[in-house]
Amino acid sequence: MLDPYLPLVLLAALAAGFAVFSVAAAPLIGPRRFNRAKLDSYECGIEPSPQPIVGGGRVPVAFYLTAMLFILFDIELVFMYPYAVVADAVGIFGFVAITLYIATIAFAYAYEWRRGGLEWN
Repeated sequence: MLDPYLPLVLLAALAAGFAVFSVAAAPLIGPRRFNRAKLDSYECGIEPSPQPIVGGGRVPVAFYLTAMLFILFDIELVFMYPYAVVADAVGIFGFVAITLYIATIAFAYAYEWRRGGLEWN
């Protein structure tokens, strides 16, 4: 009865085994050449600014806002693509649902625009 699932279970076990092996073996076989540049924080190719001794450096909030906007519009496309594929099959209910979804995303976009989240200083 569960025979059709055997290849899927074996594939999942193989993937989990590979992940565990990779994480466990990396410290043993990886290079051990440490230098000051590798231990500093990386800020998009810019030389890191001086950091206080305790607590690390501060990252501008604009980086987080940009990342959140990217996630917002990336998720929007994840939900809109399947609708575009089956637009004829879902009918008017699907159209109303996707229209409400786009209106919600447009509201978030307008809010972010008004708050200045799209301006980069």
